[in-house]
Amino acid sequence: MTTFLKDLLRLRRAPWEMLASVLIALGVVMLMQPFALVLFTYSFVVTLVGTVMFIIVSHFPE
Repeated sequence: MTTFLKDLLRLRRAPWEMLASVLIALGVVMLMQPFALVLFTYSFVVTLVGTVMFIIVSHFPE
């Protein structure tokens, strides 16, 4: 876990891509669940933030 946090602080690509992928997946799950309207409401924003983050992070060094 500490390696993951150190790589985040050093702006390495792999941990940031993983975080962006988790946000995208979380947004899709929020979109498809039928129980909480507030989750459905923010699902597009979460997916969009994850997608934009993934595009930006893809330019970070290995």
